[in-house]
Amino acid sequence: MPARPPEPTIASLRDPSGDGAGDSLERYWTFYWAVSDAQLTRWLPRGPSRVLDLSGGDGRCAGRAAGAGHSVLEVRDPLLERAAPGGAARPSGDGTAATIPVLGDSGTLDFLDDASVDAVVAENRVLSRHLATEETVGEIARVLRPGGRVLLCVDSLTLGMALLAERNYWAHLSDVPSAEVVLVPWPDGTITRCFGAEQLRELLGGAGLEVEWIRPRTVLSPSTVEHVLGRSPRALPRLVREELNAPMGDESLGIHLLASAVLP
Repeated sequence: MPARPPEPTIASLRDPSGDGAGDSLERYWTFYWAVSDAQLTRWLPRGPSRVLDLSGGDGRCAGRAAGAGHSVLEVRDPLLERAAPGGAARPSGDGTAATIPVLGDSGTLDFLDDASVDAVVAENRVLSRHLATEETVGEIARVLRPGGRVLLCVDSLTLGMALLAERNYWAHLSDVPSAEVVLVPWPDGTITRCFGAEQLRELLGGAGLEVEWIRPRTVLSPSTVEHVLGRSPRALPRLVREELNAPMGDESLGIHLLASAVLP
């Protein structure tokens, strides 16, 4: 029996580019983003809706939502990313207006009226990068219409604790079990906020949102995915289907947590 491939270091599991380019785990990130796209597609409202995308990045989520027939406001926050030109509609593949980029503070959403959107997508760990996450989630609840939903992705406590241990921050690590807020420094000098499932439930419930479900982004480990796709690149669709159909399982697993909540 061949030896099991070693697990990657936690620091190598950060993929800020969103495409895995140049990453030692390129096959895993290809799988990760294929799963992310499929999860978003499955979650989006069935009928045409007004969707607010706070995810930043390269517009991946906004483009997918627009491609599904929704009207999308894509917030570009200069505090979290390089500011891109905004204010003009981005065309879809068929040349029609698909998304409207808005340059603004994704933490306050003061440019939006109350109850003005049907759904909010806060992917790409954006709420972990907003350290005062309670304020941001409160604003998300404010702009949602009754019955509106939010899909969000955050750094998990599993990731945070592993990174602290990997960098020998033992004093910080010992404080994690009793800490109400867990802030984790990354080697590049940035700081993100990490959540356990219960902390995430409290965060959403405190803003008046009802949690529909919480699950790891992926259950399959990076080493498993790398091994399978290394032997058979055509196995990607099958791995994605297995991930989507896997039981919710242990919410503490995985480097990122994905959650869906609704405003009653």
